[in-house]
Amino acid sequence: MNAASKNTYASARAKANGTSTMEKGSIIFWILAIIAGLFLFWAPFQRALFNGGTFDFERSIYSASVWSSIILLIIAIFAFFGYKLQERKDVMIILVLLMPLTYVISLSNAASHYLATNMIYIQMLYAAFFILGVFLTKNKRGVSITAGLLMISGYVIVIFGLLYWLGNGSFAGHLVSWFATMDNSNNFLYRDAVMTDANGLRLTSVFQYANTYAAYLIMLFLGSLFFIIKARKWYSVLPHALMMVPMIVSFWLTLSRGAIVVIPVIFLIMLFFLSISRQILALVQLALAFAASLAILSKLTAIGTELQKQPTAAGSWNGWSILLLASVVFAVIAILLQQFASPWLDRVTARFAGKKFATFILPIAAIVVGLLAAVLLLSDTGLKNVLPENVKTRLENINFQQHSVLERGTFYKDAVKLWADYPIIGAGGGAWAALYEKYQNNPYTSRQAHNFALQYLVEAGALGFLAFVGFVIAVMVFYIRSYIKSSAEKRDMYFLFFIVTVSLLVHSMIDFDLSYVYMGAVLFLALGAMLAGSSTAALRMKSESLALHKSFPALLAVISIVMFYLSAQALSANSSYKQALNVVKKSQDYNTIVAPLDKAISLHPAHPDYILTGQISRIGILLQVYNQTKDQDPKRSAEFLNQAQDLLNQLLAKEPHNRMVTLQQLNMLLIQGKQQEALDWSNAQLPNYPWYIDLYEKSMSLNVELAGKAKEKNDAKDYNQKLDNVMAIYKQVQDRIESLKNLPKGQLQGREFAVTPSIALNVGQVSFMHGDYTTAASTIKPFITDKLDDQTNKLLIRWYLAAEQKLGTPDQALQGQLIAKDPNEKQMIDSIVNTNFQLK
Repeated sequence: MNAASKNTYASARAKANGTSTMEKGSIIFWILAIIAGLFLFWAPFQRALFNGGTFDFERSIYSASVWSSIILLIIAIFAFFGYKLQERKDVMIILVLLMPLTYVISLSNAASHYLATNMIYIQMLYAAFFILGVFLTKNKRGVSITAGLLMISGYVIVIFGLLYWLGNGSFAGHLVSWFATMDNSNNFLYRDAVMTDANGLRLTSVFQYANTYAAYLIMLFLGSLFFIIKARKWYSVLPHALMMVPMIVSFWLTLSRGAIVVIPVIFLIMLFFLSISRQILALVQLALAFAASLAILSKLTAIGTELQKQPTAAGSWNGWSILLLASVVFAVIAILLQQFASPWLDRVTARFAGKKFATFILPIAAIVVGLLAAVLLLSDTGLKNVLPENVKTRLENINFQQHSVLERGTFYKDAVKLWADYPIIGAGGGAWAALYEKYQNNPYTSRQAHNFALQYLVEAGALGFLAFVGFVIAVMVFYIRSYIKSSAEKRDMYFLFFIVTVSLLVHSMIDFDLSYVYMGAVLFLALGAMLAGSSTAALRMKSESLALHKSFPALLAVISIVMFYLSAQALSANSSYKQALNVVKKSQDYNTIVAPLDKAISLHPAHPDYILTGQISRIGILLQVYNQTKDQDPKRSAEFLNQAQDLLNQLLAKEPHNRMVTLQQLNMLLIQGKQQEALDWSNAQLPNYPWYIDLYEKSMSLNVELAGKAKEKNDAKDYNQKLDNVMAIYKQVQDRIESLKNLPKGQLQGREFAVTPSIALNVGQVSFMHGDYTTAASTIKPFITDKLDDQTNKLLIRWYLAAEQKLGTPDQALQGQLIAKDPNEKQMIDSIVNTNFQLK
């Protein structure tokens, strides 16, 4: 093929894929670029679109879903005129829809219909951003705009976080309050931009979770590092160099141990793709940036800690001036290195350019040096004394026996157990949050598995997981093959997106970064850009069929319209519920309150918050009215109770593993006086919530109550069976308490799981009824307090005194206190002592 033919072919290929249209600056291109830019600046300030699975978090996700639907529709219009199936990578734009499809399939098996449906919206959003990444970065202008938007929006997030750290939170809040999700108690406060936990103050910026912010910062400062080492002009280096020290200081202030561990892994992967001269520059520039950040870290930590207690202008200015000075010094050095050292290194290392494996030498050396640095920093050499005390403590605690590592290991084992029961199509989106309580090894509380791969596996099963992994590997293979064959200019154009992808995927293996929909959108945008920068072989089976080439855009258009309708409907339901919350603050009129609430339920049926678990709920209101009317108007109150039960039945069908729904059903059965059904329900739910002591309490107390009824009927078999059930359940509790003693030394147990006063009372009662007065007394005695007004405590004392009387060792002092409080207690104790509890 001669040069003219090649140019004609290239022009035809560009036209077929929409590249020429993009180059001409089409209106559609600029619309997509503007929407992408607005999203990248808006989404982080909506708590980074965290998928929290409640009304509080869903609104911004539904809004983002509406955005993504519009993006898909615009792309469908564009693709209708410019898309053709010609290369293998063109097929990938279609295959991205397999991921939301696998979540649709898993919906049939969903542990929570609400959470699973939300994940379908989110997966469609990811598909939209992948396709957006492909179409937006087909040319140099699109790449520059997309990369610029990613970096600038990231720098804004960093500055926002530091404003809070250095005492300017009110100023930062005023800047973003007009569009950000702010603290409800203070419209000019972004909640937990600086959070406090057992480790002290931790910087989180917009994420409200320090570890995810640390992962984001790794992505950001490695991206900045790449822009620095590839630039020669001072004005190209300056903006990125100025932000390096603030980003690394922010990274240290997150106190994230996991992020410290994964930095070397991500950085080494990055090094393998660079020339030797750039490898050297990357190592030197990053080392200098870290050195500059460490030089000021102790001072900024101390200043920030004081400013969180009492903001002062002087303290804030002191902090900013230190940070600015260090940033400027590093920027000057970085510019000098790029202008003078970089050309020299290019000349010196030119001799190795054509040699195989030459680029592997420095990364391997970096591993050795990194291990040496880690030993020096973590061992007792005195080098770590340059760090602030809280950072030093976190570094010292990096080992495989500290609690967060052990707890993650438990999460991962429990996730595998969960997946084993739903191996093929998974248990639907949100499966971990819905089901982990059933499979947990100990009573921890974590609605996140802290591992993206395992969480994806339990949600979408092997089918969905293989679709995701296969898709990502295919994009990576296409990109790396093209990277090896491409010119230096094209390599540089798309390499930022590779850094973004690797950073987010690696860190998400130890945390729940991708439960932030914003982070997932950035990941898929980067994957789309990587595909756009790849050159792939032509498809073997080509067709000029117009229907074939137009079917995909048509499918996208249909999907976008459906998603827009569903997302807008869910968003409208959220607005109606929000209206109901506002109404209840001003009015107590039943009809006024339930009107917007019923509208929300009609738009979004079986929503747990709207029906039961929210700040106000339809069932809650119905039961409140039932309690108010049951004495005056029993017939009408029964209608309210029946309405509540009908709603609960609908919710149980969709949310069978929601603990609040489970407990409410138990409560409803008790309200209706169905004690045997309540006991059956409680027993059936114990395997689903094996670490919730309140279910054991309820089951035991119901057995005791029903044993009393069996005694009245002189039904010895049922009576003895109920008493035996109590002791069997008690044995389960004791076995579980004993199993907790086998946890590794450094692992936290989680919630308390122990014998409670209610359990002790029931066991003491049954022991007494069996004639074992010694066990009855010894079981009850440790739980007796001096609170004689507490009903459970009075019962404990009553049965304890009866047991002691039967043993011939009455506790006269305690009995005197009880009778002095209530003279009727003497008769009640005597009644217990004189009753014959033996039935045969």
